[in-house]
Amino acid sequence: MKVNALLISALFVSSSIALWGVVDPHGLGSVSSRIVTIQFESRGWFIMLEASALLLLAIYLAVSKYGSIRIGPEGSEPEFSTTAWIAMLFAAGMGVGLLFFGVSEPLTHFSVIRDFSSDPEAARLAMFVTYLNWGFHAWAIYGVVALIVAYFAFRRERSLLLSAPLLDVYGEKTWTRGLAWLFDFLSVVAIAVGLAGSLAMGVFQIQTGLAGVLGIPNSPYLTAIIFAAMCVAFLIPLRRDLGEGMSKLSNLAMGIAISLLVFLLVAGPTSFVMNSIVSGFGRYVYNVIPAGFSTTEFFDQSISTWFQDWTLNYMIWWLAWSPFVGIFIARISRGRTIREFLAGVIIAPTLFSIFWFGVLGGVGFFDVLDGSGHLLEVNEMSLDATTFALLQQFPLKFITQIATITAAFLFVVTSVVSAGFTLAMIGTGGDENPSPSVRTIWGMVLGALGLAMILVNDVSLVRSIIALSAIAFVFIVPILVVCLLKSLSKEATK
Repeated sequence: MKVNALLISALFVSSSIALWGVVDPHGLGSVSSRIVTIQFESRGWFIMLEASALLLLAIYLAVSKYGSIRIGPEGSEPEFSTTAWIAMLFAAGMGVGLLFFGVSEPLTHFSVIRDFSSDPEAARLAMFVTYLNWGFHAWAIYGVVALIVAYFAFRRERSLLLSAPLLDVYGEKTWTRGLAWLFDFLSVVAIAVGLAGSLAMGVFQIQTGLAGVLGIPNSPYLTAIIFAAMCVAFLIPLRRDLGEGMSKLSNLAMGIAISLLVFLLVAGPTSFVMNSIVSGFGRYVYNVIPAGFSTTEFFDQSISTWFQDWTLNYMIWWLAWSPFVGIFIARISRGRTIREFLAGVIIAPTLFSIFWFGVLGGVGFFDVLDGSGHLLEVNEMSLDATTFALLQQFPLKFITQIATITAAFLFVVTSVVSAGFTLAMIGTGGDENPSPSVRTIWGMVLGALGLAMILVNDVSLVRSIIALSAIAFVFIVPILVVCLLKSLSKEATK
């Protein structure tokens, strides 16, 4: 195992955060919440500006002369098939979040917006906000960061680290080495904390689902059993080949999710759902660019708080995950052109997200507008129970609930496996195939951090902790973008 100052420092800080969360979980959550609120109130405008700028940059790079540049030597071929590639990047990028928020998020937005408009208009706006939070902006953040890492790693033959662009463009100097080390260190902390939050939310949802299916109390003992099973499940693939383990798990998770989606569409109010998807997609595409510059500047505190808790939190969340997802996507994307890369990373997952939320959210709104409204009541009490409450309204509810639990479990496992692999790569100086022992150590650290998040036992506080870990990347990503543009411009003039 290659030991260095970065690896030791990152393990120490990550372990310390985990220890703090285990000893004083609510203290960790409340401190994070206060700091993040201050940052959102003072720099929310900059976060939205940056997210929108990254989307515009991705569009420009895809259609420009740079789009034909291959990520790697000329003539290189992709390592994975397009289908496996998209499944892997999608499972790593969002996964369990779709299952957790598929029904609950549109209904939550609806509950806020209906105080200011009619119910049908509130439903339309709620779906639009959900698409905005999970669509092009999210994947543009992932895509641009991933492109930067992949370009410098495979085209410029540097390492798979966030520090590589800085060192390549500005050279090995005292200030660049210091700043590069800080970039890599902060990326490790953001990856570890961000992934741990996702692990905790996965456990929350799996626990709620199992308790309902089996008819048993939703107790700490059940939490412990699920968490232990999850740790065993992700530690095993961490010791195996990346392609062999991740590809199979990702394909299985995506297969279950797609099957569930088709079932709900066919068995549910199909016409109502498809009408909402078609019209919602049109509104989203037409308004996505201007909406990305919205900051709720003239609204009261309740709307500002809602905006900060959701849209701003998501944008910073995607930035928190961008080192992890970016480095991982870069690792599996060698040989593709910039145009092909950006189209695959941004368009395909966004379309799936829109269809996913369109189906689950559409069924939820059918219940609210034309049904009993039971889902809205469940959602106000527990976000992680809403998806299962929806499934209970359909036939084969036992099978669909078990399928949802299984998919959530697999999505969390694939995320932890890919994060553990990425953390091991960073900690060993960019080694594309870090040793199983280093990957296992990071898997154990991620498990400890996940336990800390579980003990916090509050989704909003967990999201604040994730957001806090990503604040620095609001300023790091623009520097990386400058490095990419300078290098591309230099290559084009040759």
